[in-house]
Amino acid sequence: MNRPVQPGVASPAFGPQAVAIRSKLTRIEGWCGSRCALHLPGTWQRHWVGINALRALALVGGWLGLITLPLVAADYLSPTALGVSPDGGTIYVACATAGKVLAVDAGTREVRRSWVVGGAPTGIAVNADGSRLYVTCAAPESWVTVVDPSRLEAGPRIPTGHTAMAPVLSADGRSLFVCCRFNDRVEVVDLQTSRVARRLPTSREPVAAALTPDGRHLFVAHHLPSGRSDAEVVACSVSMIDVASGRTVKEVELPNGSTLLHDIRVSPDGRYLVVTHSLARYHLPTTQVDRGWINSNAATLMDATDGRVINTVLLDDIDAGAANPWAAAWSPEGGHLAITHAGTHEVSVIDFKALRARLAALEARSQAKESAETSLLASRRTEDVPNDLSFLVGMRRRVRLPESASGPRAVLWLGSQLWVANYFDDSLAVVDVRRPEVPGDRVALGPRLVPTQERRGEALFNDATLCFQGWQSCASCHSWDGRIEGLNWDMLNDGVGNPKNSKSLLFSHETPPSMSLGVRSSAAVAVRAGIRFSMFTVQPPEVANALDAYLASLRPIPSPLLVGGQLSDSAKRGEEIFANPTVGCALCHGGAQFTDLKSHDVGTVGRFDHPTNRFDTPTLIEVWRTAPYLHDGRARTLGEVLMDFNEGDRHGVTSHLTAQEIQDLAAYVLSL
Repeated sequence: MNRPVQPGVASPAFGPQAVAIRSKLTRIEGWCGSRCALHLPGTWQRHWVGINALRALALVGGWLGLITLPLVAADYLSPTALGVSPDGGTIYVACATAGKVLAVDAGTREVRRSWVVGGAPTGIAVNADGSRLYVTCAAPESWVTVVDPSRLEAGPRIPTGHTAMAPVLSADGRSLFVCCRFNDRVEVVDLQTSRVARRLPTSREPVAAALTPDGRHLFVAHHLPSGRSDAEVVACSVSMIDVASGRTVKEVELPNGSTLLHDIRVSPDGRYLVVTHSLARYHLPTTQVDRGWINSNAATLMDATDGRVINTVLLDDIDAGAANPWAAAWSPEGGHLAITHAGTHEVSVIDFKALRARLAALEARSQAKESAETSLLASRRTEDVPNDLSFLVGMRRRVRLPESASGPRAVLWLGSQLWVANYFDDSLAVVDVRRPEVPGDRVALGPRLVPTQERRGEALFNDATLCFQGWQSCASCHSWDGRIEGLNWDMLNDGVGNPKNSKSLLFSHETPPSMSLGVRSSAAVAVRAGIRFSMFTVQPPEVANALDAYLASLRPIPSPLLVGGQLSDSAKRGEEIFANPTVGCALCHGGAQFTDLKSHDVGTVGRFDHPTNRFDTPTLIEVWRTAPYLHDGRARTLGEVLMDFNEGDRHGVTSHLTAQEIQDLAAYVLSL
């Protein structure tokens, strides 16, 4: 790969059992400081012992895939999605950790109304006449809450899949498309019957969708890559779905290293799409961070008529990264683009007409037709653009937000104003795009709260100002919720030339050592080394302490393979196989965390490894969301781990198992 050139506490979601447990917890005297054991039905009960009762309440209420769970109470709002009334007079704000939607008067900038919608509200769709809001509320068994803005109470709920988000209304307003992130599908809700009418399979973790104005095609952006991470090309994709048939007519792979997609938006004229994502230089050793050597931050432009990738442009400057691009918005006439940077707490405003002209001129230049427009460009060909840190010079303004703004995620373009939702500040920022030098106004959505240590750590985890020149945050390699981004990296802590798959940080503080080879004795040691050798800065001790608190508070969410919160019949059979000593899974993957905390040679030493390498035994909890598998990501599925990469039965005695037994065993492990 070339080096760049120079010049989202929910309310109950699990039915009567969870409600009963929550009710009991609230009656515990002194619960704010006490510690208790939380006993849950089925497989879940293995995972929870001795946790703070207040945190337990949050866990029972949510188990969310979009927001992390350690938040101590529902006091934080965490604005994460925006909608607007047809007349532009009201801004609707989805508050992920409060289970609420707020209505803000765009004129007075005051909160006029709020609705309790439950779960973790992740997206808002407003119908054509403004009489209904459709709010996706994330949970393992999510729902869409229907809100009539004229009423004080939220309306009915429509059940949907695991971690619903990104609602999009059909062209006729009769259907609602909902991304079910952990089911890997889009559900089509019939709004007349309030039922899911169709389920459309997609690639991995659909998190954003955009419908062309003619209603013919739905484009779906996927958060993580699929397949092996030791391949030559590893990248996320965008699905182009024919709405009439429900078929994916094209799977569009983005440039190599594209991961952590967050948003996709179609231009007002229906001709273009923009996708926000990271662009990782994972083929390079992590020797430096400047000039996008490890991570750069990008937007990919696509042709909405045929799904073709036009090009990918970097949002960073040569000496200043623009980490964690999140949301995008088009100006009403389609001549400009706004993109939020959740890591550097700013917004890019791009002259899209000028960008189109420059790309067209470069295309002509690629055909040996020089022009004044391209004579000073570093890029010589269209293929150079994804590596050109200077390509947007003169066409993009980096707009500052109010000083307290932290974690800008959603953005709306309303007239000459940008409305930006600041996740960690519980505020909106209103910026006049005609005066980009002015940081804009802060609109408070609630009182300022003193953050807990966990909340502060979560904000720091997503904060690229910890990094030299703002190129990346912890979330650039572990997503915003402390999990994975699906790539292999050649870290320098265990030598050079031996890349390994990014690991989830769930239970990292409870399952030492850290890293695949165990080169860090604990997660606390790894956090401090990461600040120095991945962020390339020195920070005061309280920064690492807060990061520790956040990571230690992470808790898993239930697997989409569970049926009503319980193991399926296949998984129950697999549990017996797992526990069978002749198979031997539990010998290394035993205990509450499904790990013996030791390193082993299980026959997976690869071509880049040292023959004497021994690999840390990872927890199996939440392994359903951490594919690909093994230390170098060579196994796409658990079935491949058990059969294709288990020579000599060194990774469990599985060669005698039938295909059905392998399937059952995988079903159990993927249910943990």
